[in-house]
Amino acid sequence: MSRLQVVSGKGGTGKTTVAASLALALATEGKRALLVEVEGRQGIAQLFETEALPYEERKIAVAPGGGEVYALAIDPELALLDYLQMFYKLGSAGRALKKLGAIDFATTVAPGVRDVLLTGKACEAVRRKDKSGRFVYDYVVMDAPPTGRITRFLNVNDEVAGLAKVGPIHNQAQAVMRVLKSRETAVHLVTLLEEMPVQETADGIAELRAARLPVGRVMVNMVRPEVLDADALERVRSTPRTALARSLSGAGLGGARRGGHAERLVDPLLAQAEEYAERYALEQEQRASLTGLGLPLHELPLLAEGMDLAGLYELATELRKQGIA
Repeated sequence: MSRLQVVSGKGGTGKTTVAASLALALATEGKRALLVEVEGRQGIAQLFETEALPYEERKIAVAPGGGEVYALAIDPELALLDYLQMFYKLGSAGRALKKLGAIDFATTVAPGVRDVLLTGKACEAVRRKDKSGRFVYDYVVMDAPPTGRITRFLNVNDEVAGLAKVGPIHNQAQAVMRVLKSRETAVHLVTLLEEMPVQETADGIAELRAARLPVGRVMVNMVRPEVLDADALERVRSTPRTALARSLSGAGLGGARRGGHAERLVDPLLAQAEEYAERYALEQEQRASLTGLGLPLHELPLLAEGMDLAGLYELATELRKQGIA
């Protein structure tokens, strides 16, 4: 299993929820996972029902079996100060630059710089070891930018390494790309069983492969339960209206006489069944398209009660059942 797990997806597919559930799944049985946020939305803090994350690694959850999940919301400005101190030993001079607004200028006007800092910080956590030589984190899970931006986001260090031929910036960019383009990394894409997210997932996979970035798995989120399969739908369509009315009446829904309450329920129920049949056909078509991508496919259920901390643990359990950890 790759140690850096990058989670992307079209907006609205629930990629942050999937990233958080994945971190919990990977941290079970005594493992330690770091969940990294790079978009500044504090979505992780909301999911784990905790206060806003500072720019420091903080334990936010205990996984089944005693594992631990830490979280980090990367601040590009503070990451740049770390970078300046690490490679140029600027110290107080770096803080002075921040006061002058130079740090904000660099991370806002030059988005490539921002992405270098974000990916670099995550890769540093992947490589970090303790005094005994063991990795500090067994896994690092990144809640990454959406599918339309993920390839450029991950590949920006290649561009930087090409621009800066020598020196610490060149060396840092190369070190980051060695992690991102190795077996240590897997990029997962989150989607729904809907046409637009599925198409964007296919396009994203093609772009990642073209950039030689390691594609991992496809996560289908918010899958609604299957109420009727294809055979059951066909039986509903072929059953006479009178037989349906008798069945409803036998189930206690209205009287048996013609024109009774059960008879009046037939049309609404048939309309609902037809609506379900259309959605079922669409979902089967999209599932077939995803299967054709040739990647491991995982499905996570739509939680009827909505998403909360208990829901994250439920999804994490489902991921482990499907062999993701």
